[in-house]
Amino acid sequence: MFSFFKKKSAPPATPASSETPATNTTAIAEPHIADAPSTPETAVIAPVVAEAVPPKKPSWTERLKAGLSKTRDKLGKSLAGLFGGGKIDEDLYDELETVLLTADMGVDATLHLLKDVRERVSLRGLKDAAELKGALKDSLNDLIGPLEQPLDIAGRKPYVIMMAGVNGAGKTTSIGKLAKYFQSQGKSVLLAAGDTFRAAAREQLIAWGERNNVTVIAQQSGDSAAVCFDAIKAAQARGIDIVLADTAGRLPTQLHLMEEIKKVKRVIQKALPEAPHEVMLVLDANIGQNAINQVKVFDEALGLTGLILTKLDGTAKGGVIAAIAKQNPVPLRFVGVGESIDDLRPFNARDYVDALFD
Repeated sequence: MFSFFKKKSAPPATPASSETPATNTTAIAEPHIADAPSTPETAVIAPVVAEAVPPKKPSWTERLKAGLSKTRDKLGKSLAGLFGGGKIDEDLYDELETVLLTADMGVDATLHLLKDVRERVSLRGLKDAAELKGALKDSLNDLIGPLEQPLDIAGRKPYVIMMAGVNGAGKTTSIGKLAKYFQSQGKSVLLAAGDTFRAAAREQLIAWGERNNVTVIAQQSGDSAAVCFDAIKAAQARGIDIVLADTAGRLPTQLHLMEEIKKVKRVIQKALPEAPHEVMLVLDANIGQNAINQVKVFDEALGLTGLILTKLDGTAKGGVIAAIAKQNPVPLRFVGVGESIDDLRPFNARDYVDALFD
């Protein structure tokens, strides 16, 4: 036993040992600088080295525009020919319909936009095709604007967010980025490694937890619902602000797995009756119109309250947001336009429309 209270005589001085006691904090040794010998006849002047100026980090708007470059190139080049001049006639509307469909906006959204643009042209008395661009931008903004509903986490602690999606959509990565986003707002976060089906899913989430210095509740093997239950109870005991609950990726056609995720939601409600406060579906923008089917099926099974659209930077199908807004307008909480941890941000309709056209 240690004798902290027994006074001892000072031991004789001994050379400092190279070993240090183990502690929870990693000690970083200070570099040793030897005293320079006295040489009065020689003056050594260290050269002045200019500090490297770190490159300016692009703003979110710049990254959004860069991320939507493929969609903009496809849509913009086609629209440039339409808006280049000439009169507004039926041939122009036919060409505009084709352009919108090829941007993956879907039939319903395209027909809605065409009708709305026609009405704006008539009300404003537009004659020149070059004036059509502004009318289309306003119409698209009005269509997708209602999807812009920022997540409100006030008044509930812990605020439980249940994540869902198919394998490969970027669900686990989005959880890691969300953890960083909420931490930047001064919130404490806890992760639940509820994806007990996919190989290495647990390890991937633990790695994100270590990267963000966030606690991860996990089991070597077991039931996804049980992991989420334990995570909520741990969050309540520790006073955590937000719980991000991962679930196993599944296709909407895998009925047994869809039943399993319904069970996860029921168990979460047992742990905290008003939870989950948010049921968020992660969608891969590359799948285009298939995203509509996923939203429909997951909404019927879980009652979706929000969406995350990832990988917008890798596709020319960014127009799928318009299709979602028209057919199943679940709020679009976040969009991802890159691999950086800061490339997942709240959806802003006006910024999105401007990035598509400008």
